[in-house]
Amino acid sequence: MGATALVAALFAVPAQAAPVQVAAPAAPDISVTDVKAHLTQLQSIATANGGNRAHGRPGYLASVTYVKGLLDAAGFTTQQQSFTYNGATGYNLIADWPGGDTTDTLMIGAHLDSVTAGPGINDNGTGSAANLEVALAVARTGFQPARHLRFGWWGAEELGLRGSTAYVNSLTSAQRANIGGYLNFDMVGSPNPGYFLYDGDNSDGTGSGPGPAGSAEIEDTLEAYFTSIGVPTRGTDFDGRSDYGPFISAGIPAGGIFTGAEGRKTAAQVTLWGGTTGAFDPCYHASCDTIANVNDTALNRNSDAIAAAVWALADGGTEPPPTGTTVYSDTFETATGWTTDAGATDTATAGLFERGDPAATTSGVATQLGSTVSGSYDLVTGATAGASAGANDVDGGATTVRSPAITLPTGTLTLSFSWYLAHLNNATSGDYFRVRLISGSTTTTLFTQAGAASNRAAAWQSASVDLSAYAGQSVRLQVEAADTGTASLIEAAVDNVTITRA
Repeated sequence: MGATALVAALFAVPAQAAPVQVAAPAAPDISVTDVKAHLTQLQSIATANGGNRAHGRPGYLASVTYVKGLLDAAGFTTQQQSFTYNGATGYNLIADWPGGDTTDTLMIGAHLDSVTAGPGINDNGTGSAANLEVALAVARTGFQPARHLRFGWWGAEELGLRGSTAYVNSLTSAQRANIGGYLNFDMVGSPNPGYFLYDGDNSDGTGSGPGPAGSAEIEDTLEAYFTSIGVPTRGTDFDGRSDYGPFISAGIPAGGIFTGAEGRKTAAQVTLWGGTTGAFDPCYHASCDTIANVNDTALNRNSDAIAAAVWALADGGTEPPPTGTTVYSDTFETATGWTTDAGATDTATAGLFERGDPAATTSGVATQLGSTVSGSYDLVTGATAGASAGANDVDGGATTVRSPAITLPTGTLTLSFSWYLAHLNNATSGDYFRVRLISGSTTTTLFTQAGAASNRAAAWQSASVDLSAYAGQSVRLQVEAADTGTASLIEAAVDNVTITRA
């Protein structure tokens, strides 16, 4: 960060016609050992080149060469883009992973340069190395998401976002429109770390306001990951002091992680995250920003969070709903006629489905998310937290909630929705979350996720189902969750239900 620039799824489908889209593959675990190996190389490069990796200095070009060599060998298509600032040539490194829809590109970036005073291992070797290892994981796993993936390493950030600005300015208006989101990772291993996410929806109500439309979804995706590992996060403002600045100025949705720089951690933040009330990074922009100036736990968590966000945003999670004409849509921000079957067919004694503003609950893992996919409300099994994680979970049987009647037109129809099922290792395969369709006297199961005797953290996922077989019919959707055991802790939720016609 610069001084002028800072900051399976088990699908139980009966013999009726209703094919389901399998959930996107899970993100791999990113080895912090491998990320630190890249940091060691960047440290060695700085040591061999006057102690820094700054713009216009040989250490910076050597850093670009190191990253480029690994990406070329892994199968990326790379471009070394040059620009001039302060009479010196700078470089951006752009790496495209072959495949995916290039008109809907997800871009992941970090600045690679340091200040002249030191090697810049936390600022921003950490973001650069974490992004590099995530890119290499894309290649190792053969990940082929629906969206096109592009990674960028920026030059001269420390002199005022010069590299990222040069890149965005080099794009045509059509090329800018093809970037559907930008993830920025600048300082993700501060030695006295906080866990800050860029405030895409301006829920903090401070500073410069929300990011472009889509930024809130990026923030929600990252927040869902941290919630799943029991790490609280806080917002940080889009103040234009890192490389997301040129992207949001061009109307491109953005988000990312920041573990803190020269600012001092408050007593409340120490209570939240541990550490001391000193600076987040006491070696910020100093010669001591070396390989010893990194918190391995923060680096490990954030590297995994980057991967989780890339996998979710590129091929599931908060991916936009199918294109086409919207036939039906409900984000549950207002009451629209969904009804529960409490007292009729429901057998659950607690944790009944309701439209609510959910409270977050944890019991070793996140069991109920306090954040929704959009807005403040979803359909959730017992919205309030209660005295413990198990106070308002589903108990004693099944709970259902049913949509109003939906008249489906003719044509190719797709149902999409976001969902999660969470449980502890006292769950069984008899517990479930499912979505069903009622047409006349016939009920068809469209989607099922069964429980298992293992901890499953709450994390928003997306699913879609072909409803074309029901074209021309009046139908209702029914969402169900069940605890069929006597001691299981079961929570479920659904949000952003949409039916579209191609």
